[in-house]
Amino acid sequence: MTNDDSEAPGRSCPLRYRYGASAIARSPLIDTETLYVVGGLYGNLQALDTIENLVSSETGDVRLCFNGDFNWFNVDAPSYQAVMSRVLEYDAVLGNVEAELGMDGADAGCGCAYPDVVDSAVVERSNRIHARLKETASRHPALTTRLESLPMFARYRVGHCQVGIVHGDADSLAGWRFSRADLSSAGADEWLEQVFSEAEVDVFASSHTCEPVLHQVTRDRGLGVVINNGAAGMPNFQGQLSGVITRIGVAPFSASSIQGAKMIERTLIKGVEIAAISLPYDHEKWRTHFLSNWPQGSDAHTSYYARIMGNL
Repeated sequence: MTNDDSEAPGRSCPLRYRYGASAIARSPLIDTETLYVVGGLYGNLQALDTIENLVSSETGDVRLCFNGDFNWFNVDAPSYQAVMSRVLEYDAVLGNVEAELGMDGADAGCGCAYPDVVDSAVVERSNRIHARLKETASRHPALTTRLESLPMFARYRVGHCQVGIVHGDADSLAGWRFSRADLSSAGADEWLEQVFSEAEVDVFASSHTCEPVLHQVTRDRGLGVVINNGAAGMPNFQGQLSGVITRIGVAPFSASSIQGAKMIERTLIKGVEIAAISLPYDHEKWRTHFLSNWPQGSDAHTSYYARIMGNL
């Protein structure tokens, strides 16, 4: 089922989301030897525990950047407070979830800018999920106000590789052009050549579409890579109960002492490893907490419980 109402809440892309790739080039470069990029935590505190353990196991200069939608299912006050206070200790950029938390009204709904191929019922449930989260956020204005200082993108230098961190795509916070379908469509590589050049980066790291992808394109100036980690806080592959995060490092990812954390896919660019890393977490504890907020019949249960159980 499709919906062609592009201005409906949850489908529209607010003008304030649109920055253009050239704006990324004006963002200051942050130097590090290892960069973890975490998109789509969705309020999963058990996944956050594993992320912090992974980062603490690294040696050398390491940075952690949350690229949006670190909130979603965490509609109870303790979880909202815990996610916000812990995530904001690190680098972070806005996702559509966070961008809409402090906004008056609900014209943009969840702000996801869902494409027409997404069923209208899914969009409506997402809008109601966000409305419930927004109600929780309204009771913690000091935390929510801290989101106002977050950028929509960031730029890092890892070794000789420059990395653009976005939530959606190169042009918009809620853009879908880094989705698997769009990256494989006709004309995608020409657009990528343009936005890599405009942003002055070798790699784009995103999330938003909630599906992992590692896409390479041959450019006039060398290889370009788009990596989308899918979701850190939910399963990404059939039958697997773990999230996925992105790791970009001068040194390769070594076998982790955290059981289940392993490299799924990798590529090299300018001697720097770009890798998708599986993220195990205490699934049963997370499932129990999810159900305490979203029992059977609730909007989030209807939209996400099958995926949370590894049924994609």
